[in-house]
Amino acid sequence: MIEIRKLCLDVTMLAAVLACGASLSAQVQSIVPLPVPGAKQATVERIKVHSAAIEGNLEGEPADRDVIVFLPPSYGHDKGRHYPVVYALHGYFIGAEQWSGEIHVPQTIEGAFAQGATEMIVVLPDSKTVYLGSFYSSSTTTGDFERFISHDLVSYIDAHYRTLPARESRGLVGHSMGGYGASRIGMKHPDVFGALYIMSPCCLSPMAGGGPGPADDMKQRAIDSEKRAAAAKSPAELAAVSPGFAAAPYATAAAWAPDPKNPPLYFDLPTKDGIPQPEIVAKLAANAPLAIVDQYIGNLKQYRAISMDVGDQDGLRVDATKMHKLLDRYGIVNGFTIYPGTHTSAVADRFQNFVMPFFSKNLCFTANCH
Repeated sequence: MIEIRKLCLDVTMLAAVLACGASLSAQVQSIVPLPVPGAKQATVERIKVHSAAIEGNLEGEPADRDVIVFLPPSYGHDKGRHYPVVYALHGYFIGAEQWSGEIHVPQTIEGAFAQGATEMIVVLPDSKTVYLGSFYSSSTTTGDFERFISHDLVSYIDAHYRTLPARESRGLVGHSMGGYGASRIGMKHPDVFGALYIMSPCCLSPMAGGGPGPADDMKQRAIDSEKRAAAAKSPAELAAVSPGFAAAPYATAAAWAPDPKNPPLYFDLPTKDGIPQPEIVAKLAANAPLAIVDQYIGNLKQYRAISMDVGDQDGLRVDATKMHKLLDRYGIVNGFTIYPGTHTSAVADRFQNFVMPFFSKNLCFTANCH
């Protein structure tokens, strides 16, 4: 397998990593666990959660967000019981509904409970944007999706469901862009969450330059991206001419290089005439967890447990391994698994048989656990 830095780097930086994930996902079908005999049904609720943190964003992203809530089988009849909550973050290109299909919930949730995992609430928030991903970041352009997850959503769920409203009883997990989100939000908010599971995280390293093909080809691709942005009269118009992963450079720019004085798109691209712009490149690089994790070691040491996985055929394993080794150097106990497979080939299986048991073991299931 060609290393990710040779396969995926592009002058548009982190967008190429996402494209790598897309190509890997097409290689094999996802492994879906068989239904567990006798598994009891969870209750599925599709709700809207208003986020004050997303209000007034320059991109026009809706502040009312779709959220899918999975209530455990006992929730409806055991009225005096309160439950831990796991927040599960989706990747780039998809939203909560598609994410629920990728991890085959509620079947995998029900299967985990039937196999011995203690019952908990599972919440899937939708953080998809016009450019197909918020990167769970704080931006005047997209809105503050980091605070949406860490404050507005958590507050709503605690107010409307029978939860155990303490950090020790909240878990955060995400895959790909969601793995980036779990890393980013996890580093900053140990006051909110007590355990982290990071699945095949993208975008951990600050990257620039290089890429497949001649330098002239890379420069031309950057120029083409600039031209589409310059011609667009609105974010929706730019998104319409940038289908799929072609929108990734705009998603990262909107999340990490917002510019309230640059209408109508309100972001700055990291190139001009195909030439990297150091100040903007630095802004994007400053949002890479491997570049900033040393500042948050004290926060990470507060977690009851941290675990990460990545496929052996996933180029993202290179940076995931770096993160694991960095945490080891600081003495932060963390689980790390390189499983057989690609970026998405085992995500449903791992959600049932690894993610849910991890939180069953490491979250607090009583009101007085500290």
